Amino acid sequence: MSNFLNNSEEEIYNEFLQNGYIIRKSSNIPILNDLQNYIVESSAKILGIKEILDNQDWLNNIHKFVKPENLNDFRLKVIHSITSNDYFRKNYYNVSRNYLDMIVGNELAMQLRINLSIQLPMDNSSLLPVHADTWSGDSPFEAVVWIPLVDCYKTKTMFILPPNKTEDLHENFELKSGKNSKDLYENIKNDIIWLELKYGEILIFNQSLPHGNIVNQESETRWSMNCRFKGIFTPYKDKKLGEFFEPITLKPLSKLGMNYNFPKIKS
Repeated sequence: MSNFLNNSEEEIYNEFLQNGYIIRKSSNIPILNDLQNYIVESSAKILGIKEILDNQDWLNNIHKFVKPENLNDFRLKVIHSITSNDYFRKNYYNVSRNYLDMIVGNELAMQLRINLSIQLPMDNSSLLPVHADTWSGDSPFEAVVWIPLVDCYKTKTMFILPPNKTEDLHENFELKSGKNSKDLYENIKNDIIWLELKYGEILIFNQSLPHGNIVNQESETRWSMNCRFKGIFTPYKDKKLGEFFEPITLKPLSKLGMNYNFPKIKS
């Protein structure tokens, strides 16, 4: 197979294949800051707070204002404010655009709805048990862009199972999966990698690899967003184009080709 990649592209190409993910500083920090500012302003407005002096301090300590029993209602209100912003999805894409071009392609379909995770300290109501998205109907051609709004570390972040360990799991799935996700986690916990990111960095990962989180045992709240991207012309599974995904970078020749009709010839 020919390889026309430049050195930086080849580095990211190989790293993603080997690790199942890349972590890089966003090449568009001003837009990322705009996303964070919008989340901070929206959350403060929901809680009736008029002035925020420091974005990360506010987000890290939101548990002082939101109780676990009110968290989901609060999270849904913040998500509603995101979906009502016409530019939020476009800015989300632009934060990671250059890396998506290298890993997924430049004719992309983007998930219609951006997901928001808020994990309070010692709260077990916002857990995402170990899973691979492909196990529940996602296409293996999808990648997830995971953007932290605060520094994420230790149990305040997510974990992922590396590709080589995932292959071993798949080959011995009946033996290792157990009766539930808790059994599965216990069987792979020594092989998982905890992904540490500082605010300003982004994670792009292969959602075919098992991943998840556990109870946040740190003293700060975790805020992160995630959204799926795939090549427009790659295979879809349960989540279809127009229902779950929307084309965002369709090229003119592709559009012309999709609408092309052969000339009619009278018989």
